[in-house]
Amino acid sequence: MAEYNFREVEKKWQKVWADQHIYRADNQSGKPKFYALDMFPYPSGAGLHVGHPLGYIASDIVSRYKRLKGFNVLHPIGFDSFGLPAEQYAIQTGQHPAITTEQNIARYKEQLKNIGFSFDWEREVQTHTPVYYRWTQWIFMQLFNSWYNKETDKAEPVESLVALFEAQGNETVQAECDDDTPLFSAGEWNSWSPEEQLKVLLHYRLTFPSEAVVNWCTALGTVLANDEVKDGVSERGGHPVERKKMKQWMMRITAYADRLLKNLQDLDWSEPMKDMQTNWIGKSFGCELQFKVDKSDRVLTAFTTRPDTIYGVTFMVIAPEHEWIDELTTPGQEPVVKEYVNAAVNRSERERQMDVKSVTGVFTGSYAINPFNQEPIPIWVADYVLAGYGTGVVMAVPSSDDRDYRFAKHFELPVRLVIDGTQDMEDPTEKKHGIMINSGILDGMDSKKAVQKAIEHAEKEGFGKAKVNFKMRDAVFSRQRYWGEPVPAYFKDDLPYLIEEKELPLELPAIDQYRPTETGEPPLGRAKDWTYKGYPIELTTMPGWAASSWYFLRYMDPGNDQAFAQKEVVDYWGQVDLYLGGTEHATGHLLYSRFWNMFLFDRGWIGHEEPFKKLINQGMIQGRSNFVYRVVMQDSAGEDNKTVKTPEVFLSKGIVDRIEKSNLTRAEKEIIEKLVNERLGEFNAKNGTDWTIKSIDSAKISPMHVDVSLVNNDVLDTEAFKNWRPELNEAIIIPEADQTYLCGYEIEKMSKSKYNVVNPDDIIDRYGADTLRLYEMFLGPLEQFKPWNTNGIDGVFKFLRKLWHLFHSNEGEFIVTDDAPSPQELKILHKTIKKAQEDIENYSFNTSVSEFMICVNELSALKCHKRGILQDLVVIISPYAPHIAEELWHKLGNTDSITQTTFPEFNASFLVESEHEYPVSVNGKMRAKMSFPLDMPKDDIEKQVLASEAIQKWLDGKSPKKVIVVPKKIVNVVV
Repeated sequence: MAEYNFREVEKKWQKVWADQHIYRADNQSGKPKFYALDMFPYPSGAGLHVGHPLGYIASDIVSRYKRLKGFNVLHPIGFDSFGLPAEQYAIQTGQHPAITTEQNIARYKEQLKNIGFSFDWEREVQTHTPVYYRWTQWIFMQLFNSWYNKETDKAEPVESLVALFEAQGNETVQAECDDDTPLFSAGEWNSWSPEEQLKVLLHYRLTFPSEAVVNWCTALGTVLANDEVKDGVSERGGHPVERKKMKQWMMRITAYADRLLKNLQDLDWSEPMKDMQTNWIGKSFGCELQFKVDKSDRVLTAFTTRPDTIYGVTFMVIAPEHEWIDELTTPGQEPVVKEYVNAAVNRSERERQMDVKSVTGVFTGSYAINPFNQEPIPIWVADYVLAGYGTGVVMAVPSSDDRDYRFAKHFELPVRLVIDGTQDMEDPTEKKHGIMINSGILDGMDSKKAVQKAIEHAEKEGFGKAKVNFKMRDAVFSRQRYWGEPVPAYFKDDLPYLIEEKELPLELPAIDQYRPTETGEPPLGRAKDWTYKGYPIELTTMPGWAASSWYFLRYMDPGNDQAFAQKEVVDYWGQVDLYLGGTEHATGHLLYSRFWNMFLFDRGWIGHEEPFKKLINQGMIQGRSNFVYRVVMQDSAGEDNKTVKTPEVFLSKGIVDRIEKSNLTRAEKEIIEKLVNERLGEFNAKNGTDWTIKSIDSAKISPMHVDVSLVNNDVLDTEAFKNWRPELNEAIIIPEADQTYLCGYEIEKMSKSKYNVVNPDDIIDRYGADTLRLYEMFLGPLEQFKPWNTNGIDGVFKFLRKLWHLFHSNEGEFIVTDDAPSPQELKILHKTIKKAQEDIENYSFNTSVSEFMICVNELSALKCHKRGILQDLVVIISPYAPHIAEELWHKLGNTDSITQTTFPEFNASFLVESEHEYPVSVNGKMRAKMSFPLDMPKDDIEKQVLASEAIQKWLDGKSPKKVIVVPKKIVNVVV
């Protein structure tokens, strides 16, 4: 049988596609456009594993399909190439991060090209290159020079704000600004110096330097975003993270909170993804109430969505970071408050929000006055209150709020019921609404109406006002590291100024080391003459999300050196039609990119408000870990002996299972013990030790991860295993009765530490890129998590060989004919066309692969080698398996690439049955099969059955008593 040489074919067509620029997209076309995009990768040193290409393969299938359907397709790729790993490596080795990054990119490109993706490589971007980050810096400058006008509900040039100040001051200006923005008249503004005016404008700019509580990681030498911190440690490396106040650049993303929320309803995104963003933005309606601190001039402001419960307030809680905490703490409480605050501030906000079980806090010793009833209430400090959400102050109503209730119960604080019907309830917080009781002016009112009444009363009396609040905070835009975009700003008298646009890009300077300075400054503090016009340039660099917040726009016009992209080009391509990436970016990249896109839209540089029309979050391909089972050798005292060389003894999975289930027969037990002790004798003789196994069924057995590359269908390559690590050279392997060593397995995250990482290069070398592409789709629905299991890949590999043999004889001769297709063959083909088209349109790729297999099996059974069937078949398979499809397409005599043809039209008439094959029985036993037109009358069917030779011989000259014809089912002749 002539085999399909996938290695030769795949390399051949990858070179042809590249040389002929097959996947080049035009920036203007009469065709409809389709923009397919994957979240671009960070080029890590480890390269790709088989989980990484999953989304890329799906988007590539759609891209190829859309080309066949007549679309002008933009399918680019690039690299998010600034990042901590390259910088950490630079700190350890002294090698410039650019060298590491470029080596990693070269590796990634090689791997991606080997899989046969239809990327337009001419549009590749690398975010660490000055030609790219020049425009990231330019966008930063535009944000600095913009403010958010609430009246027009969009960002505008800061010059228009200055004009308003000059004419009328700021009292009537509807702008997004800091809470502590001072009020001033036009006269005051016009009398101020330029420096004083610049200082005021910082309250309005969309990016600005500010003191902020941040997540500081000493080990990494940088500030981390909330989504980069898990359980008090850095997500990368697991280093301790502390909360501290530092001067940072901030992005006023909160100005866009309402639009970010409102626009979600029109996006074709999954509901869970929309929910994640909705909850992160966290819009709530309520009011701010002012509580005077007893025996002090201070006034605490608390935001609440339930002012109707004001009479149920029995204590207040402030955040550990609250700026007045020292002032509010009485001398007697100072030691416990300080101790608590020091511990609390080092927990991340996310950790504090997620930890709903722990109840901690301390009393400050001070009291506040309830403005509704003048009752003094104790002020506590607790870490469940966050300084950045609302005002950092909570009015606690334990009868209506779960967390307040647990806090009150724990510290034996009073619980005052304010909702009728809660009197006899064990947990009054279970009833959220009803008629108000014990509530002064609100008594007897429905709680929902009482909300408005309480707000009106607070506003009338001057101690409160209605307010809309957001949980989302302004975004930190500084990182204390080297490997990132320099911020194009310098400082003069502690005020920020922008460098001139003509000076862009502001490139990273050379430095001697990539770690912070000895005085704690960021690495750029090591640069010589890091100044602009004699003034110091910003020492922090931009965060990782800066470059990814607009890269999808640069792909449209990557060679433009006059703008980040020409507006006409951006207007042509518009939104990304299909965006694929993981859910882990829900509250990071996907929010920031929407924010930057909206800003660029507001300022008129692009014509679409939202960047991504449809988003699909692909599931994770999990690793299938393998285990060997190590006998923990113990000395006569039953202890692990570390002083002498210890033998490595491994039992096969079947043996271990039977030991655990006490299923070993006495004979089996004795055979295994004898075998182990014989091998141990050899080990002892060589190493001067005296190890034995007394009882195998009482031995301590420990599972150990083994590299999956040493395992095939859960059978261990024992020789390769012994060569895997030096300590295994003399390993004692106890196999099954058939001499194979069976491994255990478990589904886990793919990770180097679990030795379950599968390199796509190995799969491609063994089976080919088309097999990898088909198999990743075959594993299951795109959005679901699924385990990688090479045990099933052979079936896909055999399918491609079967496809090849529809075109070739066993001797390798091309055997395609020009014979006319039969109705049955056309039916098989068009059923597959219909399924493939519907599945791609619905992103259900796994079921198409099954349909292709069925189709090829059925055509093989019919010995179909007809051009009229096979030419369309290779076209519909080509999005999934482009290499073999392109080869077969050219063997059919076509000269243009298969990518330049059209997807076959589905013809429903070929699926309409024109006749039915009846099983014909004589006295209940099936004697023949006969086909008749579906519209043939029963009498005619009866006549043809009785006249047929196949039935005549069973009648033996007798006349039938009756003939039963059941239309479209059976014919039975009764003799």
